[in-house]
Amino acid sequence: MRIAFMGSRGIPRCYSGFETFVEEISVRLVQRGHEVTVYNRIPFNPYREKTFKGVEIVHIPTLQTKVTDTIVHTLLSVLHSLGRSYDIVYFCGVGNALWAFVPRFKGAKTLVNVDGADFARAKWSGFGRWWLRKSEQWAARLSDVIIADHPSIRRRYRDNFGIEAELIPYGAKVVTEDPGVETLEKFRLEKNGYFLYVSRLTPENAADITIEAYLKSGVILPLVVVGDAPYQGTFLQSLKDLAAQSTRVIMTGYLFGLGYEQLSFHARAFVYPTAIDATRPVLLDQMGFGNCIIARDTSANLQITESAALTFAGADPLSSLAEAFRTVESNPELAAGLGQLAQARIRDHYDWEVITGDYEKLFKRLLEI
Repeated sequence: MRIAFMGSRGIPRCYSGFETFVEEISVRLVQRGHEVTVYNRIPFNPYREKTFKGVEIVHIPTLQTKVTDTIVHTLLSVLHSLGRSYDIVYFCGVGNALWAFVPRFKGAKTLVNVDGADFARAKWSGFGRWWLRKSEQWAARLSDVIIADHPSIRRRYRDNFGIEAELIPYGAKVVTEDPGVETLEKFRLEKNGYFLYVSRLTPENAADITIEAYLKSGVILPLVVVGDAPYQGTFLQSLKDLAAQSTRVIMTGYLFGLGYEQLSFHARAFVYPTAIDATRPVLLDQMGFGNCIIARDTSANLQITESAALTFAGADPLSSLAEAFRTVESNPELAAGLGQLAQARIRDHYDWEVITGDYEKLFKRLLEI
């Protein structure tokens, strides 16, 4: 099959969960004998080679504003694809759904991974929020298949649009080999001696709640905040101001590859405060590293982690998360046990090879229609 992925920032991963997903799936599909193309976004992805682990890379520019960044890049990618003959075109993000009808003129089957309810996220207002609301309708009407990564998303599209989305979650790898400690040494951290938060630093990902609860808790183990965010100047500055209240809060900026792996492998616990009703790849990632998960008690998080996490109350996040910090610091045996349960859950339910196989079967089924 000839398969194209559009809408992400491209590979190798350099930004968020969609990039991780595209890298993991595209490389595995190539290993299974398929021809795969990924559209990389200039200038956000610094990789400039024409291939990555057998995946063809097409470099396409964009118009760099918060509202136009993704939709302009994807439109240009779609126009480029008209000169190709793809069997499958996979769109990452509901905001790209309007363009899903275009590859169908060339005979391709199109899929849109709608992720969560993007329009409800605090970073969007005005035109951006309107576009994302409309995009849900466009996804329902203009694509061959909607992909939901969590049952709650599948229910929402069934209830709102009468569409039966395909339910395929994200995956993760089980990591057992120590990747080293150079990044820990850089930030003066000890193995099993810090809390970890990883995300884009946008309001809905609740880094502010994490830092405030950490400061409230009075714990000694450092809090490492990994991430950054374009177009979030005011909010990002507020986070830096919060972090400046303690020398034990360490903000690293973006980290990928080995640095990310080292911090993830050696953390005492991973803090996941978001209330977004979807499967976030970073949560699965951290479960795969065997970390103790401290997660907000949303239905989505509970369904993913089951008993393999320590949860805190979304109704009172500051006090309950502060108490969770104290519990994990004082009870490393509890943290280690929860980490083992989390890793086993990834092995049993979220293996990337199984997820790739599910997509391969879906693509083949679509081409038989």
